[in-house]
Amino acid sequence: MAREVLLEPLLRWFRFRKVMPHIPSGARVLDVGCGRSAAFLRTIAPRIDYGVGVDFKVKEMQLENIQTVQLKLAYELPFADAGFDVVTMLAVLEHIEHEKPILQEIYRVLKPDGKLVLTVPSVWSQPVLEFLSYRLKIVDEAEIRDHKRYYNRARLQQVLVAETGFRNFKHHYFQLGMNNFCTVVK
Repeated sequence: MAREVLLEPLLRWFRFRKVMPHIPSGARVLDVGCGRSAAFLRTIAPRIDYGVGVDFKVKEMQLENIQTVQLKLAYELPFADAGFDVVTMLAVLEHIEHEKPILQEIYRVLKPDGKLVLTVPSVWSQPVLEFLSYRLKIVDEAEIRDHKRYYNRARLQQVLVAETGFRNFKHHYFQLGMNNFCTVVK
């Protein structure tokens, strides 16, 4: 496995700390875009009932209450309806070509009153991330080049509530406005 670029572990740690309070004890969790090692699921494993991570980079494995599935995110998720209490997407939605179909699939696999917790870079982060990546080489350049879009509060509310049907939209910026943190409920 390639060595991570300098800031990647720190940025991931900030996202994890933001999201962990939203994972109830005993939950069934789906982590969409779990990365190579399913690090978030491994972090929360002691407090959840079961966790599944999907990503095109992850090797398939089963470890006690954590399972990973190698999967390219496109239009469908290979899970039954209403099977998860929480779905997380941490710095993932901006990489997906067609955001609406995957959000509709997340809606489908969430239990009634289930929660989607996500982080995405803000519109203001693009020049900063490009500078940190392309010039200083302390953020993974391939990851930044793969961004399809950046988000603000209005765009997230549009795609999550108006287009997908989630409710209880809660949003705030973090990391000096460089990231969006958002939760919605099915």
